[in-house]
Amino acid sequence: MIETTVFMTVIVLILALSFDFINGFHDTANAIATSISTKALPPRIAILLASAMNLLGALTFTGVAKTIGGKIADPFSLENGLYIVIAALIAAIIWNLLTWYYGVPSSSSHALIGSLTGAVVASAGFSAVNMKGFISILEALVLSPILAFIVGYIIMSLIKFLFRNAHPSKINRRFRTLQVFTAAWQAFSHGTNDAQKSMGIITFALIAGGFQQTMDIPTWVKFSCALAMALGTSVGGWRIIKTVGTRIMKIEPSNGFAADCTSALVILGATLLKMPVSTTHVISSSIMGVGTAKRFHEVKWGTAQKIVTAWVITLPITFILAVAAYFIIDVLRRAVSL
Repeated sequence: MIETTVFMTVIVLILALSFDFINGFHDTANAIATSISTKALPPRIAILLASAMNLLGALTFTGVAKTIGGKIADPFSLENGLYIVIAALIAAIIWNLLTWYYGVPSSSSHALIGSLTGAVVASAGFSAVNMKGFISILEALVLSPILAFIVGYIIMSLIKFLFRNAHPSKINRRFRTLQVFTAAWQAFSHGTNDAQKSMGIITFALIAGGFQQTMDIPTWVKFSCALAMALGTSVGGWRIIKTVGTRIMKIEPSNGFAADCTSALVILGATLLKMPVSTTHVISSSIMGVGTAKRFHEVKWGTAQKIVTAWVITLPITFILAVAAYFIIDVLRRAVSL
């Protein structure tokens, strides 16, 4: 029995770090698409910068990890907690790879939260879900893109007003320089929120396996998740970079600066509130808000519609995938034990 528990925990660690790695290259576009699009940074330098700042951000906070690990369900009271986590991670990884392949900027946060909820329901029923905690997470996921759109609109409107008489080439040159710093800030904020989700799921598994008695995040978990995300970021997610950087709107340096500032503010604010948000949808929404303030018709609303569609369908699809994954795992587990 102990050997089985240890083996299953190792499987969880491999899957969780794989999810974090995939999350890194899946969400690389979040931090660097605008700076690459405006030629503020060469692609290789942008990816290295994003990797380093993601690593630093991931090592800085743990509040979101504790929210993921304890607010959706109670890991101390669940039976088959390790199988729940394995099913959730398999479902989230499948969805992330599918959306990456098709270049759709979907949310790794939605994927993980939807799949974890689905696996809990498959194992212990809806009563095992902490609805108050789940709804608070859902509120953050829904409100953050709306807030990013509004803030992006306001910041871009202020830039337009303050620099209305400035020479375009001079302004573009200055904002292109500033984008180096905002890209770094955005990558840091991304690390503070996204890497913590895997930290939370690993801690959930450690508690379920009886290896830990508190929701405190072990140092080795924090470092391994931060490193996995940084390595994933270094690979680069070119398909999604193309969508975010060119297919929502034609991004100029002032627009990129406004979008980067907006998303970094919203994501870091959510981290300080210990709430997981979709960095993908925050950044996409900030670009839409900036584009609307610049010229409404310049936003490619067809692409925006696809992003919103992915935002809406990710939770239910990953929920269903996780339910299916859990039942398959449960059938295999029972067959092996016979």
